[in-house]
Amino acid sequence: MAASSQPQFIVSTGNGNFQNAPLIENSESDQIVVPEKKSWKNLFAYMGPGFLVSIAYIDPGNFETDLQAGAQYKYELLWIILVASCAALIIQSLAANLGVVTGKHLAEHCRMEYPKVPNFILWVLAEIAIVACDIPEVIGTAFALNMLFSIPVWCGVLLTGLSTLVLLALQQYGVRKLEFLIAFLVFTIATCFFVELGYAKPNSSEVLHGLFVPRLKGNGATGLAISLLGAMVMPHNLFLHSALVLSRKIPRSVNGIKEACRFYMIESGFALTVAFLINVSVISVSGAVCSSSNLKPDDQKSCQDLDLNKASFLLENVVGSWSSKLFAIALLASGQSSTITGTYAGQYVMQGFLDLRLKPWIRNFLTRCLAIVPSLIVAIIGGSAGAGKLIIIASMILSFELPFALIPLLKFTSSKTKMGSCVNSVVISTTTWIIGSLIMGINIYYLGTSFVKLLLHSHLKLAAMVFCGILGFSGMLVYMAGIAYLVLRKNKEATHLLALIEPESQQMANESGNASVYGLPREDVVSMQLPQGRTVADVD
Repeated sequence: MAASSQPQFIVSTGNGNFQNAPLIENSESDQIVVPEKKSWKNLFAYMGPGFLVSIAYIDPGNFETDLQAGAQYKYELLWIILVASCAALIIQSLAANLGVVTGKHLAEHCRMEYPKVPNFILWVLAEIAIVACDIPEVIGTAFALNMLFSIPVWCGVLLTGLSTLVLLALQQYGVRKLEFLIAFLVFTIATCFFVELGYAKPNSSEVLHGLFVPRLKGNGATGLAISLLGAMVMPHNLFLHSALVLSRKIPRSVNGIKEACRFYMIESGFALTVAFLINVSVISVSGAVCSSSNLKPDDQKSCQDLDLNKASFLLENVVGSWSSKLFAIALLASGQSSTITGTYAGQYVMQGFLDLRLKPWIRNFLTRCLAIVPSLIVAIIGGSAGAGKLIIIASMILSFELPFALIPLLKFTSSKTKMGSCVNSVVISTTTWIIGSLIMGINIYYLGTSFVKLLLHSHLKLAAMVFCGILGFSGMLVYMAGIAYLVLRKNKEATHLLALIEPESQQMANESGNASVYGLPREDVVSMQLPQGRTVADVD
């Protein structure tokens, strides 16, 4: 290959060979170049991925589980939000570090590391997680349409398919402008809940007690806690964050990469703190209003089975009769902003696991159709109450699937052959494995106890009960065997670091004729985020 003034980066094809791929040097592209000079001002260049990821922490699924947690258990489950937010910061930072240091996102690492069958299974699980994440967005949008235009929920579910086309039309004006608009609308509802806190006046000592004193009273609380956890720490976010960080062109030096890791953590921390405050305010408002002694009879009935379609009365003290309209607009914005992140995550998952890409509108439409089917069935049969329960079930599915994205991330970021000197410290490794073990332990415990209670309270004959028991516990064993495989399997593939920290890595880069292997952004990653139809000239 002829020498070129344009820097290159190395991409692994998964079989040990390498190919050269050009950077985006087109001045018309929306790439973000981080200045070479070391400064705190560089933080603004890194702003973006963390906020895009944080949208998943304030989507309709979070609102639904928050509202039910407050209505049923007042402030008792606030500690779940605190633990999940702290865990999310650590885990999301690891995902960002993996992308920055290695130049590959999590799904690509899985394709390189695991044999074809486990890799395919992990891809299927990741796709199921994305569909499970899209279900609350579909139902949330349907509820919003119901509040705004009195459209039946089942009709609203069907109409959410059209939101894909509207979303893609708006993206033509630029993702950043669209995200700013959506963030503004979501922060509008956040402001309303913050103001509502002043009217509701939750007992501060009870709120602090709920934040720092763990309590789980009954199996219902455990199920809701798992839903809260699943709605906070989502599997697709790990794939998403590790890919989004590749959209920046960072300084091609060891210090530059370390600075990128540090700033991405700061940016993620700020974004997740905002999401944490929003979730706490929603639970606190729901708990304070639904436990109030002067609540109207209709509102008391709504609190007994609170869902997104009934929650607008919580804001009546702030915006009066406009409460349902404002809540609906923010709910619509929340659902559609989450659709963007789901589409990106789906693109990265498919490209990473299968080395396959689809056009964004096809990818978005397929995911939305898969989410519409169960949502439509439940909405027709169970109405808005059934649709609300489906959101809780979808959040629980996300929690059960989390280990299949989290374990590979922990294994890869704890591997010196992949991360070099940026490998996780002993403290971080210990903390993250404890978090992962607790999540897996709670999931397995809840799964086992719920299944046993379901069998005992069923009216099946003894033979049918035994058959169902064998089938159910076999499924649990398969679940645990899959987790054990990921935990115990040793990493086999080494990653050639973009951060040339080790002398042997430097020698490798020199021998391959690519001393400038630090270059970011990845062309394929950036093109997924910018569907404006721009073309990038290839470099010979």
